[in-house]
Amino acid sequence: MNPSAPSRTHHHPPDPMRAPLILVSHALCPYVQRAAIVLAEKRVPFERRDIDLAHKPGWFLQVSPLGKTPVLLVGDEPIFESAVICEYLEDTTLPRLHPADALQRAQHRSWMEFGSALLNAIGAFYNAMDEAALAARAADIRARLVQLEAALGEGPYFAGESFSIVDAVFGPAFRYFDVFDTIDDFGFWRDLPKVMRWRHALANRPSVAEAAHPNYAERLRQFLLARRSALSRRMEAAHAPA
Repeated sequence: MNPSAPSRTHHHPPDPMRAPLILVSHALCPYVQRAAIVLAEKRVPFERRDIDLAHKPGWFLQVSPLGKTPVLLVGDEPIFESAVICEYLEDTTLPRLHPADALQRAQHRSWMEFGSALLNAIGAFYNAMDEAALAARAADIRARLVQLEAALGEGPYFAGESFSIVDAVFGPAFRYFDVFDTIDDFGFWRDLPKVMRWRHALANRPSVAEAAHPNYAERLRQFLLARRSALSRRMEAAHAPA
């Protein structure tokens, strides 16, 4: 095991309010950002430990059976999958970010799943290999944003004035568009005032802004260029000499 990695001795479950928390992270992972936002909203101290997912250390594979980030280490005990991490933090720390009402809480969890589906659509968009596929994937994202517009109230957040875990899910998803919008106009935002208001409120929320690395936008640009996709070619064309 890497000597800098956390130890993996087993003992009685740690006290979540006293055990050191380590968030195992990747610089571009939106699911890591979800967990970081919830930790920040709950003012829970934690250490963020980045790894290279292209060269996963052995200790990481021991604590992440799926080989994915994030993993939250609570003392010596790992929790993997961002939704599970957020629910654990909700169960063990204050303030509560889910609604008190059971039906509303279930509805929020449903929209968290919708947020994960939006991230999948974003991945399909930046991996599209030709212009026809890129246009189709952009239309898919647009359709999902239209669904969000119909679901939103008067804001500024998903549940109105109260910040919730749904907001923690969508903040990292919307962050992609800060870069996409500099590449071209894909028609994502036309006539979506509620979604745009929500997007801006999340971007200005300290927990959301600070969940990404300071050079996130440049890292994302380099990641997108390396995909060799239709979007990559648009980025290259935009910077080609006239």
